[in-house]
Amino acid sequence: MPDRPKKMERQAGGGILSRFRKRLPLHRAGPPQENLGEVVKEPERALEHCLPNLAGGQHFFEYLLVVSLKRKHSGEDYEPRIIYQFPKRENLLRGQQEEEERLLGAIPLFCFPDGNERAPLTECPRETFSFVLTNVDGSRKIGYCRRLLPDGHGPRLPRVYCIISCIGCFGLFSKILDEVEKRHQISMAIIYPFMQGLREAAFPAPGKTVTLKSFIPDSGTEFISLTRPLDSHLEHVDFRSLMRCLSFEQILQIFASAVLERRIIFLAEGLSTLSQCIHATAALLYPFSWAHTYIPVVPESLLGTVCCPTPFMVGVQMRFRQEVLLVNLCEGTFLMSVGDEKDILPPKLQDDILESLSQGIKESQTSEQINEHVSRPFVQFFVKTVGHYASYIKREVNGQGRFQERAFYKALTSKANRRFVKKFVKTQLFSLFIQEAEKSKNPPADYFQKKIREYEEQKKQKKPKEKTVK
Repeated sequence: MPDRPKKMERQAGGGILSRFRKRLPLHRAGPPQENLGEVVKEPERALEHCLPNLAGGQHFFEYLLVVSLKRKHSGEDYEPRIIYQFPKRENLLRGQQEEEERLLGAIPLFCFPDGNERAPLTECPRETFSFVLTNVDGSRKIGYCRRLLPDGHGPRLPRVYCIISCIGCFGLFSKILDEVEKRHQISMAIIYPFMQGLREAAFPAPGKTVTLKSFIPDSGTEFISLTRPLDSHLEHVDFRSLMRCLSFEQILQIFASAVLERRIIFLAEGLSTLSQCIHATAALLYPFSWAHTYIPVVPESLLGTVCCPTPFMVGVQMRFRQEVLLVNLCEGTFLMSVGDEKDILPPKLQDDILESLSQGIKESQTSEQINEHVSRPFVQFFVKTVGHYASYIKREVNGQGRFQERAFYKALTSKANRRFVKKFVKTQLFSLFIQEAEKSKNPPADYFQKKIREYEEQKKQKKPKEKTVK
């Protein structure tokens, strides 16, 4: 990747750097962040890959909302408000009603995170992005958003269509937003039957398709097919944005920082770029899960709240020396780093990842094929470093497992791999993964286990050949 100009880095980065330096604490000690603007609470642990990944049969969504800008009572500035909601909830118990009010009160802020940058516009880029809200019980809801300027002439206020769901499947919901937008341009009235049909349909299992029947005036009856990819662990991800913004070497350094649970801040102008790059970064950690503060797009008013002493992975719009990695996605540069990012991972395994990534991506490849191409070497990295974990969980009579940490990392023959793993086992990423493994007598039949088995088979096939050569 060619060198990028530094001018914008100094101009745009200077103000933001000073703001973050004021907010970032000078030490790592301190209690974890409890509340996020009295809206969401950081959970003790995250759901898999930061986004829920369901087998199928669940409802597609909880709400469809249209959020627009309205003048404040003072009459000077604008604030985001919900102007359409489906479905309307009635006869809720008091606790349910309070929870709904909290949720619906937080959503407009995340649909328009740009703070004071709110005014009528004649041009506005059409953006698709997502945000994550964490409830007091640790459960997470994803907001899938489409922001655009309504049809018309002269200055207009932008509008956001937002679907709230507990399901992580960005591609599928982008297609649903296309259908909602198409109907809204005709009439709000025809959105209701489409969303009602979607709400009554069961969310498809991986590799399966659900077909919806929908009527549009002047067009007749349409059949809309929604298909989930067969490999569901990457269905909420699109690696293309991350690859457009950063080089493979930079992606590897971000991965290394995330593995050691450092604080990572992404900067970009576009909401789509921010959310897609953060989801992609979190997905590189598979089969581990980011268990800390995770906000793909941080509203400007909550910046001070998220910059806490605990690890976080957040995205901040560009307009607004601790273990923090500050990534400028517009320029493809690091505005702030610790300085050791190139030395965290074992050199040989770093080279393996870069070699695999650089083996050309063809323009004809689908998004799913690109996702698999990018994800594979990172999964293989974990296979080679910690894929032997199951052999070091000793079972007691009652079936409870006990992880033998020292024996686990000493089993690695490579000193460089052993040095890395001794640090990695101290992270919450690894601790949560091992806690689940200790509870389960049999490893899950997932993509990671499949790759572990393939790697073990390759090693067995190599040994007889090596003996023959000797």
